[in-house]
Amino acid sequence: SDSVPFLWLSLSAGIFGFGPGVIMRTLSVSVQRCGYKYVNAQEMPTDLRSITDRAATTLLWTKPNSLETMSYLFREPATINYPFEKGPLSPRFRGEQALRRYPNGEERCIACKLCEAICPVQAITIEAETRADGSRRTTRYDIDMTKCIYCGFCQEACPVDAIVEGPNFEFSTESHKKLLYNKEKLLNNGDRWESEIAANVQADYLYR
Repeated sequence: SDSVPFLWLSLSAGIFGFGPGVIMRTLSVSVQRCGYKYVNAQEMPTDLRSITDRAATTLLWTKPNSLETMSYLFREPATINYPFEKGPLSPRFRGEQALRRYPNGEERCIACKLCEAICPVQAITIEAETRADGSRRTTRYDIDMTKCIYCGFCQEACPVDAIVEGPNFEFSTESHKKLLYNKEKLLNNGDRWESEIAANVQADYLYR
């Protein structure tokens, strides 16, 4: 009967990986035999070799994903041996906070508290006093790193480039207490990363 070749082709399509398009074309051929006329219907070879050839063509040559995957066999690997190798960072990368000093060792921060005021999560706490020479400096500068969202507002608000988000992103810990930074910790970060921070500030100077 007309349903027998249709059933056999449908099973072959399931075994050899044909998609819905082949099944629909098979259905159209079967319906055509039942008395319906399709203008663009084409009789497809039903021998085993033709079926396997069509399956191989569909799976290996006409699928863009398969070709893209195979092309990576001949490319140089894009992976790096982290942490011994590290990728480049943008000058605008926002990592661990740091307080900077002037070249003579004097603290840059003038305790204007603009960073504290602009912080959207209130992660910064500052206390200040006036020195004998009339200059204003901080006595307390704390940042709760568990609150920080790395928005960069603090460094954008600072008029003297004192508080910055440096290039360091490897400061994860297993203790909440170690993420409560005080002034000493922030100044140490600044001393450690000053050369990278200065280069990043200079690279981004024209766009600020």
